Amino acid sequence: MISTTAGEVISYKVFGTRDHLGRSTVQGNSQALLQAKFSHSKAIWGDRPYKENAKLYCRRSCRMQSAQTHKKPFEDQIDPSSKMASSTAGQVITCKAAVAWGPGQPLKIEKVEVAPPQAMEVRIKVHYTALCRTDLVFWEAEGQTPLFPRIFGHEAAGIVESVGEGVTDLKVGDSVLPVFTGECKECRHCKSEESNMCDLLRINTERGVMISDGKSRFSIDGKPVYHFLGTSTFSEYTVVHVGCVAKINPEAPLNKVCILSCGVSTGMGATLNVGKPKKGSTVAIFGLGSVGLGAAEGARIAGASRIIGIDLNSDRYEQAKLFGVTEFINPKDHKKPVQEVIAERTNGGVDCSIECTGNVKAMVQAFESCHDGWGVSVLVGVPHADAVFSTNPVNFLNERTLRGTFFGNYKPRSDLPGLVEMYLNKELELDKFITHEVSFADINKAFDYMIKGESLRTVIKVSD
Repeated sequence: MISTTAGEVISYKVFGTRDHLGRSTVQGNSQALLQAKFSHSKAIWGDRPYKENAKLYCRRSCRMQSAQTHKKPFEDQIDPSSKMASSTAGQVITCKAAVAWGPGQPLKIEKVEVAPPQAMEVRIKVHYTALCRTDLVFWEAEGQTPLFPRIFGHEAAGIVESVGEGVTDLKVGDSVLPVFTGECKECRHCKSEESNMCDLLRINTERGVMISDGKSRFSIDGKPVYHFLGTSTFSEYTVVHVGCVAKINPEAPLNKVCILSCGVSTGMGATLNVGKPKKGSTVAIFGLGSVGLGAAEGARIAGASRIIGIDLNSDRYEQAKLFGVTEFINPKDHKKPVQEVIAERTNGGVDCSIECTGNVKAMVQAFESCHDGWGVSVLVGVPHADAVFSTNPVNFLNERTLRGTFFGNYKPRSDLPGLVEMYLNKELELDKFITHEVSFADINKAFDYMIKGESLRTVIKVSD
């Protein structure tokens, strides 16, 4: 028989819903159910093979079931003017940057030269950046290898100014998040359904140059200024490897989503992607700093019925309530180990615990506070290099699970756009993490706020 619709355009309805991780579930009267990561993706069916229309979208619990169409996200929203070549492409840009000249010295706003991006690199105009404790630690350089002068900063959002040779996924005018770790999409980790620890672009705190040629893209009077974490966002312009740049919805407010580049995503992903508490679960969060509150936000999104915050600072409880924390324990208020206190209050232990301090004692407490048979503990905090984790092996034999995570198991380029969509859909609350906002000229105030323990995230307006 000859189809009555052959050679004609067929129209039909497609309905979309969204799951708890921000993935769009596209449903229609087609022969296949596609899950698209971006709400702007369109499902296309026809005579072509299925694999030509959709590719598997690897994402933790449903990687082998969902799919992402080949249409690039947000391309139907791009301003035509953004497709024009940058007037500064291929040229050295002179701009302002907050330069650290030595350990603990106040940052100084300097005029720096930013070289054009080389192959597989992107030059970004940074609009907003935030201060993370990692910046503070390496700025203080206590116990770290000093590397100065240096431009810190790794939580940020901006606009692509120009791209280097070989860059095809990004173009001038794209809204992006630079990230301290990357996704080359070619190595065994990037191709793995479980790992986000890219062989090529894994975090390196000691490297102060670009990986392609071992040179810095920053200089002052011809002398190099070192990069930090491959991002260096305390500058009006920065150069980043394309694998460390996530393209996001241009409608997203850059002064809000900039904080997704590190701490918030790390904590939230530790809960949602690794701990995976079920709705109605009991979750314990050890450490109520920004990462810990990100973990609490993840537990809230997952539908945990009880979220227990553990911290040595009782003043943090009131703020933690905004993130869904329902109960609080200060270990200093009890004579017995806190894991025993938790076990008594939860009929044997919590379903999931997230450790966000980096203190080995807290790591052991978090693990031992889990319920036997099904409890899962996730380690997020980074301990000292010589730290040793010690617990009775019976805790493992009793079917408790101990896991670690890096950046919440999020693949930067594949997954961060979905978190931005969650924020735009009011499923993820970011505003409550931002406690202060300062101008670029006042960037040192951000350090003061963090040192005094007055801030969660201070957002710095770098450029208009």
